[in-house]
Amino acid sequence: MDETLKRYRESIDNIDAALVFMLAERFKITQAVGKYKAEHALPPADAGREEQQITRLRQLAVDAKLDPDFTEKFLRFIIDEVIRHHEGIREGK
Repeated sequence: MDETLKRYRESIDNIDAALVFMLAERFKITQAVGKYKAEHALPPADAGREEQQITRLRQLAVDAKLDPDFTEKFLRFIIDEVIRHHEGIREGK
C-alpha cells in the first residue's frame, strides 16, 4: 500500500475512534438528562432547545467549511436517538 494513503487512513481511523468516544460521552450525559426529565415530569423532547442547537451547529459547520445541511442531518439523527432514549427512560424501559 502507498505510504501516503496509509497515513491518511491511519488519521481517518484515529478520527473515527475519537468520534465514537465523543458520541459515547455525549450519550452518557443525555442519559442523565433523560433520567432528570423523567424524575421531574418534563417532556422527552424540547423543540426550542433542538432548534437552538441546530441553528448553532449549522453556523459552526459554516465556520468549519462543512456542509450545514449534512451537519443538520447528522445532528437530527442524534437528537432523534436521544429522544427515543428519553422516551424509554420515561416508560421505564
